[in-house]
Amino acid sequence: MTPRLVRLPFVAALLAFSTALIAQTPAPAPSPALLPVPAKVITTDVKPNPDEMIPSFKISGLPIDGVLSALELHTGRSILRPAALQTAEYTLVIDRPIPRSELVLAIETLLALNQIGVVPLGERFLKVVGLANAKTEAPEMITGLASDQPASGKIATKVFQFDFLRVNEFVPQLGGLLTPGIGGGLVVLDKTNAALITDSVSNLQRIESLIKALDRPATSGLIPKFYPLKSAKASDLVNKLRTILQGTLQTQLGTSTTYSADDRTNQIILIADARQYPFFDELIGKLDVKADPNTRNEVIYLKHAAAKDVSTLLVSIVTGQTNAAQKTAAQSVRPGQVVIPGQPVAPQPVGPQPAMVNLAGPDANLAGGNEFSALAVVTYDERSNAVIVSGTGDDIRLIKDLVDKIDIVLAQVRIEVIIAEVTLSDTDKSGISKLNLTVGPTAKGATSITNFATDVAGWSVSKGVVNPFAFEAALGDAGSRGNVNILSAPTIVTTHNKEAQVIVGQSQPIITGSTSTPNSGTAGLTTSSQVTYKDIAIDLKVTPLIGDDGSIQLKIDQKVDDILDSVTIDGNAQPVIGRRQATSFINVIDGEMIVLGGLQRTKTSRSRGKLGFLTEIPILSQIFGARENKKERTELLLFVRPHVIKPGEGSSDTSKNINVLSNKDQINHFLVDPSKPAKVPLLEKLK
Repeated sequence: MTPRLVRLPFVAALLAFSTALIAQTPAPAPSPALLPVPAKVITTDVKPNPDEMIPSFKISGLPIDGVLSALELHTGRSILRPAALQTAEYTLVIDRPIPRSELVLAIETLLALNQIGVVPLGERFLKVVGLANAKTEAPEMITGLASDQPASGKIATKVFQFDFLRVNEFVPQLGGLLTPGIGGGLVVLDKTNAALITDSVSNLQRIESLIKALDRPATSGLIPKFYPLKSAKASDLVNKLRTILQGTLQTQLGTSTTYSADDRTNQIILIADARQYPFFDELIGKLDVKADPNTRNEVIYLKHAAAKDVSTLLVSIVTGQTNAAQKTAAQSVRPGQVVIPGQPVAPQPVGPQPAMVNLAGPDANLAGGNEFSALAVVTYDERSNAVIVSGTGDDIRLIKDLVDKIDIVLAQVRIEVIIAEVTLSDTDKSGISKLNLTVGPTAKGATSITNFATDVAGWSVSKGVVNPFAFEAALGDAGSRGNVNILSAPTIVTTHNKEAQVIVGQSQPIITGSTSTPNSGTAGLTTSSQVTYKDIAIDLKVTPLIGDDGSIQLKIDQKVDDILDSVTIDGNAQPVIGRRQATSFINVIDGEMIVLGGLQRTKTSRSRGKLGFLTEIPILSQIFGARENKKERTELLLFVRPHVIKPGEGSSDTSKNINVLSNKDQINHFLVDPSKPAKVPLLEKLK
């Protein structure tokens, strides 16, 4: 190899020649080809002064060998290089004085830009390799701050220690900031929460600044603030804030901003950046105000209806309407629309459309109108016959309107009934024909008893209207002549759609079992019977439905039990019970009488006569005595006449008694409407 002292004049002459060409030629011209300068090993200990000022430095189109020679000249170190390097022509023009150390950094940066790295080997050598392999050649380790190093393209390595960031989460995001061409220049040290990064000094400085700015506590800049509340409850106000601050607003506030309630001290704890304080100050201040409660309670006393029945009806209405509103709101959700459980569905119209309001949500009370909110609760107090309502003002108003229409005096009906049993002969077809009542078509084509408009067998009948007492007497007279038995003649009063019942009869003892016990001290057994009682009665149930036009629909359930015969069971006579039962639905005009028949029965009775002087002889009298089997056929007739009693109207006897009183007007007024005081005449006041 040629000694360095021989090679340096050559390099100096080469650089001077290149500078002269640049100065004499107006436009850059291709530099003359330079002969390759092989790398030489320095054999002298003379070191160039790094602080020495270089007047200028200019190269243009210089190959790699010339650039390496210039680097060797200004560093005083020998260059070790591979046999082949990436070929390129280098240009670097510095027209001002520059320290030698900065010139070396400029040359190293120029090489790094062309994918060539320079790695120091001790104090006397520089190793030149491809930039991608620089990290494996033990580049310079920066132990202090990278910012203390001069910025350059020099390849170096630095260990970055993290205090708060997680290295396995943060460092992979730095891949886009590393210098291209340095493969594998990023090593994550997970156990020590550190990272080993190999890159140019200038890029290491940039990464160091970024980590310094981001490696801070998560609560950095967050300061807690406490809001004591005066009127609102802390948990309620926090729930309201969460309803307001959702979606885009929550994203703008950031995930680090939190607010929670402390009901023990009734205050809100806010942890946020101080710059967000004015926003929360105004928002909480506007919400923490004294306001009337959203709901209130109301007791509605009923006058006529039963509280339990009215409450059940109201609960059905409120529940059905609320469920329908929720179903409608769920079906109105559009694609992409966000739905929060328990909250109204926010409308997202396409073009001008009316806003949707879910009246089943918590804010339904703000809407008003004719819909119940989800806060409406209805119950009842049976003792005071009152309906208790809890809800918004609109809920109470709507329920009061319903109660006013439900709690009314229902129309009453007085039903006059005569139950008669007619004994039929073999030629009688029915009880109606037995009483000489004729069934036929009316002028309007209906079927009725046509001769009810005239006298019938001495009965007092005028134009179909029968006085029940006179009618009962007439039946009694007819019974004395025509085998008519009046079983019952009740008068019952009931209200619209309210069942009335009449039971007339007796309880018949029936033996259900027997017990035999030995007699003490004597022979034989003592038998005791278990007896139960069976009702043998006439059971009549009537349910009226009163129409506005005065028509009355009657549901009549009639049941008659009779003792037809008896049988002997284990030596005990037991009754044979016959039952006649029917259910009828009829329409009748106020004051019109109807007749229901058809419940016939046949009763067989057996008897034996005794013959003359043989009467005293038991066996002979039974053998020679006459025997008689008698059949008796009867039919049950039901005469019913309903009469609608209007509010304030009593019976005819009661009306007569009231009319003779001096204060009859006050009494009649009270019967019509007890809730309003009657006007007292002036003379009555003076008394």
